[in-house]
Amino acid sequence: MDTSATNLAWIIAALIDLSIKIAALIIIPRRRKPTAAMAWLLAIFLIPYVGILLYLLIGSFKLPKRRRQEQARIDEEIRASVRTAGLETMDTAWPRWFQRVVQQNEALTGLPASYGNEATLIGDYQASIDAMAAEIDRATRFVHVEFFIVAWDDTTRGFFSAMERAVARGVTVRLLADHLPSAKIPDSKKTFAELDRMGVKWSWMLPVQPFKGKYQRPDLRNHRKIVVVDGRVAFMGSQNLIARTYDLPGNIKRGLQWQELMTRLTGPVVAAVNAVFLSDWLIETGEELTDRVPATELTASTSPDALLCQVVPSGPGYDTENNLRMFLSLIYGATEKVIITSPYFVPDEAMVYAITTACQRGLEVQLFVSEQADQWLVGHAQRSYYSDLLEAGVRIFMYPAPYILHAKHMSIDDDVAFIGSSNMDIRSFSLNAESSLLVRGASFVRAMREVEQGYRDAGRELTLEQWRKEPLKATFFDGLARLTSAVN
Repeated sequence: MDTSATNLAWIIAALIDLSIKIAALIIIPRRRKPTAAMAWLLAIFLIPYVGILLYLLIGSFKLPKRRRQEQARIDEEIRASVRTAGLETMDTAWPRWFQRVVQQNEALTGLPASYGNEATLIGDYQASIDAMAAEIDRATRFVHVEFFIVAWDDTTRGFFSAMERAVARGVTVRLLADHLPSAKIPDSKKTFAELDRMGVKWSWMLPVQPFKGKYQRPDLRNHRKIVVVDGRVAFMGSQNLIARTYDLPGNIKRGLQWQELMTRLTGPVVAAVNAVFLSDWLIETGEELTDRVPATELTASTSPDALLCQVVPSGPGYDTENNLRMFLSLIYGATEKVIITSPYFVPDEAMVYAITTACQRGLEVQLFVSEQADQWLVGHAQRSYYSDLLEAGVRIFMYPAPYILHAKHMSIDDDVAFIGSSNMDIRSFSLNAESSLLVRGASFVRAMREVEQGYRDAGRELTLEQWRKEPLKATFFDGLARLTSAVN
């Protein structure tokens, strides 16, 4: 090749490189947080071909337009039915800040708060699954099951048997499972063959099947955990429908076991939990179900310990991060105490400022996390925040290995709490469909305090002095993981 041709090739390559960088500067920051935009731009500028490939694969943090439009349509239908039934709940006796949180949640999701609910916390792994199976055995109309991971194994066998007995009685049983995490579990084909044999109606959530025209960013997942029986009782929380080891050889070899927290619900709030399932079923299957029990037909508890509850779904099908906005509002509304439990604590800047500001306002702030991480990258990213938190005055408690503290909840002062499927990390804020439950009631918070005390008794407190002795190698990996965590 002569010199002129070589020079021309270099000029063309340089122009292409410049065009890519200019396009990236225009496209990537659009409606994206500055930290995430900077992380993507850094990747594309430093490793252009790999960075561009990754961006094309996972650069969109929203679901396809059709799915988002369907979610918006469903939310508007929910709002209309709430208005028609007069279900809007707002009480001037509530603290003003709490009124605004409830108002915000309803504006974003269409789902109102409701009085007259009862809730029981279940922290025993097998007991939780057995409690759900027992309710399914009492079903007479329908059973709705939705989990991020579903597996038929020794731990869940009783749950599957209860579904089979329900189908045999003529009860309609429907199940939603997230596609990629459920399909990668060993012997997953046996699980769904068993559902087919039993007569359970089931569907994948967010399937990645490009040859069938079903595709979106592969790591946009539905992370919800929901069970509704006859519209009269519901379960929500952090636990998947699988053994405590997740049936993975690596976990079994390391002796890892997951520690969860679920809540059993009765009262008008069950209608809202069911609405989340009905919405997901409609979006995934195109089938609009009539298996619903209006909140007005559900018996409200008259107990002095009855709870105010509000379901808050969130995820990439919405225009904004519903769960993050609620968490921030709760922390800023707190006046005495904030206690957070999260297995994957990789907050964005807004969350870090809210937590450290709470300390500066004189609040007691505690964080419960696992001593041992099950994911290397997330574990190091989480660790990168410990210095800032400890220096601000946050007390960090480490739940002991080999257990993975997978529960997700927060208590505010003495009468407000949240429990659900959402981690305190960027993935749960932006990329996963989650379901959270906002609760106001001193009896519920007292029960959560007992759970939190159990975490303290089982684990150890991490001090700033101890943390400053961490080896430099670990600190290096912490910082590196923190940079990658911003990519969304």
